[in-house]
Amino acid sequence: MHNQKGFSKLPISRPSSSFTDFQLASIGSFLVHESALFLSGLPFIYLDRAGLLSKYKIQTKNNSPTTHEKCITTLLLYHFSFSLPLLIVSYPVFKFVGMKSSLPFPSWKVVLSQIIFYFILEDFVFYWGHRVLHTKWLYKHVHSVHHEFATPFGPTAEYSHPAEILFLGSATIIGPVITGPHVFTLWLWLVLRVLAAVEEHCGYHFPWSLSNFLPLYGGAEFHDYHHRLPYIKSGNYASTFVYMDWIYGTDKGYRKLKALKQNGADNDHKQI
Repeated sequence: MHNQKGFSKLPISRPSSSFTDFQLASIGSFLVHESALFLSGLPFIYLDRAGLLSKYKIQTKNNSPTTHEKCITTLLLYHFSFSLPLLIVSYPVFKFVGMKSSLPFPSWKVVLSQIIFYFILEDFVFYWGHRVLHTKWLYKHVHSVHHEFATPFGPTAEYSHPAEILFLGSATIIGPVITGPHVFTLWLWLVLRVLAAVEEHCGYHFPWSLSNFLPLYGGAEFHDYHHRLPYIKSGNYASTFVYMDWIYGTDKGYRKLKALKQNGADNDHKQI
């Protein structure tokens, strides 16, 4: 018998009673994604412009309002002209793999196991795809668009060439395609992945940043290093967690720099 524990007992009416599976999977997913991106990303533009919490900025340089506006307008253009149509035409794939939108909701164990699987798989696929984009031709013609911002800020997480949106975006969607999740799980995964990407590009390292508490989590400092260096020397290709860079040694420059900074801070402390 189907497990009725967890989310399945939540007193929520059937989510597809007013909307079709197609609307929830395509339009709904797009709206969830855009909401997560801009609600989490725009506050960092405000922090830059207002000069608030500047002591936590990783780089001293600020982007200009013109740069902010260029990023936002480009994102909206690409998302509505490319990402949304892509979600719409992808619906038959999700239908084929068995994605559901009706009650009951899956149990929390199912949701948690799928989300963990998505993070692990996404990290692996993204790492290798990102390394490929740092080869000479692909960097020059595709990935250099994302690296226009040597000083990243929240929404730049998704500022990319359309070809890169399709290429690296597959890393995010491959997990759900394999498992055929409930639309609730898909939306939760999109929100978590967007929040992680925005945090990695936010340009701030706070005392409450996740990287201070989760040893394998990359965070803003880890990815900011990637944006500051030339494409052939950058390293730090990972998406969310750092183990792939550690396994393949593509974080050596970053770790050496951190060690030098730590030794300098220790020496200064001893002299006081």
